Amino acid sequence: MARNDDFFLTKWIEYYGRELDEENLYIYLDGEDQPVPKNAGKSNIIHVERVAEHVVKAEKRRLNFLSDRAKELLNKYDIIIGVDADEFLLVDPKCNKSLAQYLSEVSISPSISGLGMDVGQDMELEKTLDKSGSFLEQRSYALLSSRYTKPSVISKPVNWGSGFHRVKGHNFKIDPNLYLFHFGSVDYKMIQDRFLDKDRMSTGREGHIKKRAKTIDIITKANPKTNENWLRIARKIQSYARPIWAWNKPTMLKLKLVVEIPDRFKGIV
Repeated sequence: MARNDDFFLTKWIEYYGRELDEENLYIYLDGEDQPVPKNAGKSNIIHVERVAEHVVKAEKRRLNFLSDRAKELLNKYDIIIGVDADEFLLVDPKCNKSLAQYLSEVSISPSISGLGMDVGQDMELEKTLDKSGSFLEQRSYALLSSRYTKPSVISKPVNWGSGFHRVKGHNFKIDPNLYLFHFGSVDYKMIQDRFLDKDRMSTGREGHIKKRAKTIDIITKANPKTNENWLRIARKIQSYARPIWAWNKPTMLKLKLVVEIPDRFKGIV
């Protein structure tokens, strides 16, 4: 479900349409005023009446709505993936399998997560994003973020928490070969432009956007880890460490680990 996100939605359709076929994509546009992406093709595009409200209340309503739609779609599909427009679930290329093939072969009961990779711009090394090009050809670093280790893939009816960050009443399982790449911090100028979006500012999203700028700051100042063992270590930390107030959400124990994205991912998104 998205609003004023045509750029990311276009990329989203391009990637997931290739992996899952367009007719299996369901996009809920928040408002009758929202244009249908030009590359929508056979995607299922549904306009939903716009309800302008504060981000906290809006997120709760949004995920209740999407949880209900997923429950309905499970009458047709074995597996549902729930992600935002700037989130891309990737299978490690070393598996040599498509997303659909891989998910068809793993156990999902009721959900699995990919390791959260919050991709950001290194302001000292990387140029402003060429929007016509590949994200992962232009960006080389990611913050290992438990915030984006989300139970995105479900096989049974569940209730997602706000932002898809958890499944209520169930634990999470981080798959060893899945990665959830978040590109909301992919470009500093793009983040600045979001502050000009009156819709976002009027619903209290300023803090949310500032978090994206913080990711860029962390990546720019970091000494990135190049050893892939850190990906395995992050999975272990997030699997066994969790905040007392949310036992079914992963945490990185306040560690700010920045890694170099393995070259084999370049060009996928």
